[in-house]
Formats: sequence, structure tokens, C-alpha cells
Amino acid sequence: MNDQIVTIEQIKEEHILGYHQAVDMVAREKKYLARIQGPPLESAQAFAKENIQNGNAHIVAIANGIVVGWCDIVPMKKDTFSHCGVLGMGVVADFRGQGIGQKLIKAALQRAKENGLEKVELEVFHTNTNAISLYEKMGFVVEGRKRREAKLEGQYLDCIEMALFMNES
Repeated sequence: MNDQIVTIEQIKEEHILGYHQAVDMVAREKKYLARIQGPPLESAQAFAKENIQNGNAHIVAIANGIVVGWCDIVPMKKDTFSHCGVLGMGVVADFRGQGIGQKLIKAALQRAKENGLEKVELEVFHTNTNAISLYEKMGFVVEGRKRREAKLEGQYLDCIEMALFMNES
């Protein structure tokens, strides 16, 4: 357990490299994300800059100047789905179990609500029981299950689809 002071804030350009590194660290654990390494730096930069420019919820957890977690909620692009956003998040291993994930989600949901989103959706591997518990604690409910949706190191994983209606939270 790490006892450093962690701040929660909207991502800024100076956080982008650290955000990219945090995503890569979590991805390389090959347990939690739908990728096994972080995206190319240019992709992460473009994603974060678009979120900054559009005011999308893209929250980071900072400990001693280092990004140790993130939560983003990006509105869907198609007109008929634009009231919905998709949540992605992660916390680096040394900082898990300290309530950082809950703080990140709360801040991201608040920002998404301010931006007019009505529904937030996510997918989580069925094996990620800690995340599922956190999402349920935050008010997300299971909407479906995609069986054998992912295959990671020879093992099939189901994806649990969860959602939160903002006007019910």
C-alpha cells in the first residue's frame, strides 16, 4: 500500500505522457484492459487532447507528480447515441485498494453529468471482480454479457456490459 497524497483532477496537457505510461503499465498486466500494451503515444496524445478540447470527462489521479490512474467518459459519436458515454479507467498496481478508483469515477461522472450525458456504459472482463464490485457500488447495473468476447493468453473471457443512468444516480 502506498501512502502518498493523491490528487484527482481533469487531465491537462502536461499529464498526457504520464497518462500514456499509466495505461501502458496496466495494459501490460494482461488482466484488465482490452489491450496488452498501451496505444502508440501519438494515439494517446490525440485522445487526451480531443478530450481536453471538448471538455470531456478525462480525470487523472496524481501522486508526487506522476499519473497513477485515470477515468475517462467519452460521448458516443453517432447522433442517436450522443446522450451516452463510454467509461474507461485504470489504476496502477501500487495504488490499488486505496479508494482512488472510486474518486476517479465520481469526478468523471460529475463532469459527464455537467456535459449533459444521460447514460454511461462500460465493459469489464468477468474475471475483474474488484472492478465489477466498484462499478456496482457506484450504481452501475449489468445490462448483458458477451460470452467468449476476448481471448487473452489462450483463455476466453466474457465481457460484462454495465451501465448507469445519470438521472437515477
